[in-house]
This record gives sequence, structure tokens and C-alpha cells, in this order.
Amino acid sequence: VQLQASGGGLVQAGVSLRLSCAGSGSTLRSYSMGWFRQAPGKEREFVASISRMGSYTTYGDSVKGRFTIFRDTAATTVNLQMNGLKPEDTAVYYCAASQQPFASTFAGQYNYWGRGTLVTVSS
Repeated sequence: VQLQASGGGLVQAGVSLRLSCAGSGSTLRSYSMGWFRQAPGKEREFVASISRMGSYTTYGDSVKGRFTIFRDTAATTVNLQMNGLKPEDTAVYYCAASQQPFASTFAGQYNYWGRGTLVTVSS
């Protein structure tokens, strides 16, 4: 599956933004999905993941309560709703797909990665 993340941009602190991950070549229904991010000079960080069936989600501590991962009704995209954005959320956000059914926090569990979309939050 080929993944494409979109929806990034430059926003002010406090606003909301929604990222979307679309797949081609294979339906995203077949995969558990995750979002990761990498800020300049920092290591890649787990953000959120959702199980294959969509019944289980998990979040990184820094985004818990502010971000929500969900599949659209047709399960053709996986979205990341980001509320209350902070400057420290500035990063390139990547979506990833795993052939495992469960929602994993570990990047090594993911088989496919998209190119990423840049989110910049100004103070």
C-alpha cells in the first residue's frame, strides 16, 4: 500500500487541524494505522494509532486529550484531528500502516510509511 498524508500547514497556537492519510494500491481496512511525528533535531515520536477494526486507539502522552485518530465512514482514510495545537506540536507528521491487527506504539511494527506532511504551529 502507498500512503499519502495531507492537511498540514502553518497555524497559530490553539487552533485545530485535521490530517488525513489516504492509501492507494490496497484498502486501509486491511491495516492498523499509526501517526508519528518528527520535529527538527529530534527523534521520531509516536502520536496515535488505531487498530484494524477501529475499535481500539492509543495516544502518545504529549497529545492525549487533544488529538483523536479515526477512520472515515468508508474506511478509505485515517484521520488525525488535532485540537489545541501548541508550538511543540511542530513537526513532520507521518502516517504508517501495519499488517498487525492491533494498534501499536512502536515504529518497527509498521510496514508502510507515507512521505509526511509538515505542521507548523506558531506562538
